[in-house]
Amino acid sequence: MDEPLVPMTTPAILIVSLLGYLVGSISFAVIVAKSRGVDIFKEGSGNPGATNVKRTLGAKWGNLVFALDALKGLVAAGWPLLVYGAAGDLGLRLGIIGLVAAIIGHSYSVFLKFRGGKGVATTMGGLLAIMPLVLLIGLAVWGLTFLASRIVALASILFALSLPVGAYYLHYLDRPGDPRFTLAVLLGLLIVVRHRSNIVRMLQGKENRFKR
Repeated sequence: MDEPLVPMTTPAILIVSLLGYLVGSISFAVIVAKSRGVDIFKEGSGNPGATNVKRTLGAKWGNLVFALDALKGLVAAGWPLLVYGAAGDLGLRLGIIGLVAAIIGHSYSVFLKFRGGKGVATTMGGLLAIMPLVLLIGLAVWGLTFLASRIVALASILFALSLPVGAYYLHYLDRPGDPRFTLAVLLGLLIVVRHRSNIVRMLQGKENRFKR
């Protein structure tokens, strides 16, 4: 039997959205790069994300930024699940709102004049809390694509496209209307749109590849 739906209150939505956005707006790429004397906006692709940090400063710093960006998504989605999880479906729905807010904050940070990264790591962190099996499938797609192509953008785009497929089979089929499927569709579209410049470069054969 499905858990009862508990109405979401406006204060809860506002708190989760605001905290999620502010957490997401913290740019660890900029912070880490500055700590190394680098303006990440002027290096590599100019994108304040883990991939550009890795390309500019090396794997150690890029992986650190990736982990911290993922932590943002995990925190933004996870705390509503912990606080409101006993109230039926409320924790899940608020966790989804928190994650979406964090991704928007990461992509359009108030601290960076509404610039930001692509949101892939933050998405992965949030999905770990909300739908870990869908994330596992996506990570497998990402890993295999990257190993075959050495192109992070291509791996990220196929990761994004895998999300609604995984959510459909793991959640929607058993529970039509499950908000996790809607979330997966929205996240997939957002990640692909945020990679539109990479898509153009891939079509032109100019997208950066990591060396084997």
